[in-house]
Amino acid sequence: MNRHVLAVMAVVGATLLTGCATSGPKFSEMAASMSAAAKPGAGRIYFYRTAVLGAAVQPEVRLNGEVVGKAVPRGFFVADRPGGNYEVSTSTEVGRKLTFTLEENEVRYVRLNISMGFFVGRVYGELVDPAKGAAEIEDTRYTGPPAAKP
Repeated sequence: MNRHVLAVMAVVGATLLTGCATSGPKFSEMAASMSAAAKPGAGRIYFYRTAVLGAAVQPEVRLNGEVVGKAVPRGFFVADRPGGNYEVSTSTEVGRKLTFTLEENEVRYVRLNISMGFFVGRVYGELVDPAKGAAEIEDTRYTGPPAAKP
C-alpha cells in the first residue's frame, strides 16, 4: 500500500479514536448555568481548542505561570480572574506567549491553536473576538476540573 495512503489512514484512525476522548458536558448544555463572572470585579477567560489535528499534543496551559487546564481537542475550560495583565503560555516544543489585559467583568476567549513543529505540534493561544469565540466554543466539551465547573 502507498505510504501516503497509510499516513492518511493513520490520521483518520487517530481522529476517530480521539474524537470521543472529550466526554464532559457540551458548552451549549452548560451555557445557561454559567454567569458572566464568578465574583464581582472579576473577569472570565474561556480557553478552548476546536481542532482535532495533533490530538495527542495536549500541553498544560498556564496563566501567569499557573496551570489552569490542558489544551484538549474539542474541549474548553475557564479561569475567573481579577482585572489585570495576563500571559498565556503552553509547554510544547517551542514557546509562544500571548499577553492581554482583562478588565473587571470582561469576558475573553482564547483559542488554543496547533501548528506543526520539527518533532511534534506546538499549541499556542490566540485572543479571539468575543462574538467569534462564543460561536466557536459552542460544540466543545468541558475539560476542566469537576470542582471548578462554572
